[in-house]
Amino acid sequence: MFFEIKHLQLHPVEFAEKFEPGTIDLGADYRQVTPIESSGRADLVEEHHGKHKIIQDIRVRGRLATSLETYCARCLEPLTQDVKREFDLLYRPQGSDAGRDEMSVTDAEAEISYYVGEGLLLDDVVREQVLLAVPLKVTCREDCKGLCPHCGKNLNQEQCSCAVTLEEPRWAALKEIRDKLAH
Repeated sequence: MFFEIKHLQLHPVEFAEKFEPGTIDLGADYRQVTPIESSGRADLVEEHHGKHKIIQDIRVRGRLATSLETYCARCLEPLTQDVKREFDLLYRPQGSDAGRDEMSVTDAEAEISYYVGEGLLLDDVVREQVLLAVPLKVTCREDCKGLCPHCGKNLNQEQCSCAVTLEEPRWAALKEIRDKLAH
């Protein structure tokens, strides 16, 4: 769905879209298991900059829900993660802030994104929001033991016979100082 400025000038646009798995590229780290269900509303917000300049921002408010499959960051086992997110976003025409003197950015301005051309594609908004909703590293459970760094066995499923403590060579200099101080 494309939110065009000329349609938003007439009236707000309500949306309820379903994106089937594979429709939106979420990258190599996630596989979409269920459709992304999104709904909400897009409005045009006219913002006055100076006496004669009016900027037409697009405000998109809504919610989305889906399930994604990814891998545990510690043991690499597949896991499914439910994603639900509400959003309230403001998009300004790209280049509308160009030419102004350099100045500090307020918290509100840091939340503004930009669109190019005559409108905004809902697919881009949904993709961004799904990726922002998932944590950078996901674990299958809080006490996941991960993989053995030497043999690669999943320590949640079986114990390995690798030596448990190997000295890290980068700490050797500090160990020498500690030993000298102890004597």
